[in-house]
Amino acid sequence: MSSLTIQWYPGHIAKAEQQLANSLDKVDLVIEVRDARIPLSTSHPRLKRWISGKQHLLVLNRRDMVSKETMALWDKWFRGKGQIPWWCDAKSGKGVKQIQQAAIRSGRQLNKRRFSRGMRRRPVRALVLGFPNVGKSALINRLVRQKIVASARRAGVTRTLRWVRVGQDLDLLDAPGVLPPRLDDQKSALLLAICDDIGQGAYDVEIVAVEFLKMLVELENQAICSSSILQRRYGIPIPKQAKDCHEWLSVLAQRNTSGDAQRMAQRLLDDFRKCSLGQITLELP
Repeated sequence: MSSLTIQWYPGHIAKAEQQLANSLDKVDLVIEVRDARIPLSTSHPRLKRWISGKQHLLVLNRRDMVSKETMALWDKWFRGKGQIPWWCDAKSGKGVKQIQQAAIRSGRQLNKRRFSRGMRRRPVRALVLGFPNVGKSALINRLVRQKIVASARRAGVTRTLRWVRVGQDLDLLDAPGVLPPRLDDQKSALLLAICDDIGQGAYDVEIVAVEFLKMLVELENQAICSSSILQRRYGIPIPKQAKDCHEWLSVLAQRNTSGDAQRMAQRLLDDFRKCSLGQITLELP
């Protein structure tokens, strides 16, 4: 990865963090959404500061893109850290009802304390927080049961904070995706690029696709996953060594896109992002 440096901190994210700082006092609960494929790489280093004194729900979205075995490993790992993970697929709605119930339970605890202090009952105010494109807005739309906020599988769709009412028990604050001002861990930055959890202007598609192929070679050599689906889909066996990955992509481009390696690189990444290559594990505890 010596030839690849990924940094992305556009103005709307910097502005969103300022707005977030001004809104945190109004929030009772932080619903943190991470990408189930890379749950560590989509954890914000400022999270502990943001959730200080507040209840916290950890949501791992895109559960459909990871295997049951990988889910079990991460579930055990998080519970070992004292954190209950809530798995969901916001696109299909699987697991969303359980998240809503957990948030409402948090509201009941809140209102019990308010009542004991002579204060009136009110809906729990929850901030939906996470990296770009991890599925925050899709989760909100599922909770509200209508497309009330803009949602798309690309980074940077949500630009401003917005409150959304969910029944009588829950108010959600939809926030733009937030990233650290500087990505010091370039391995995590690469995973963000592969999974489309960072703006595409931050990286070269062809370089990222080659690095993705190198990961698959390493994972296959470690018997963590099989690359046979790539051979079935593209008709070329994956190289045995990482140094041959760039040539593999070039050969594939010659066969499929008249030598346009950029287009072939984009197709490879899109196939992974759509789960067309199967449930490939990129990050394990």
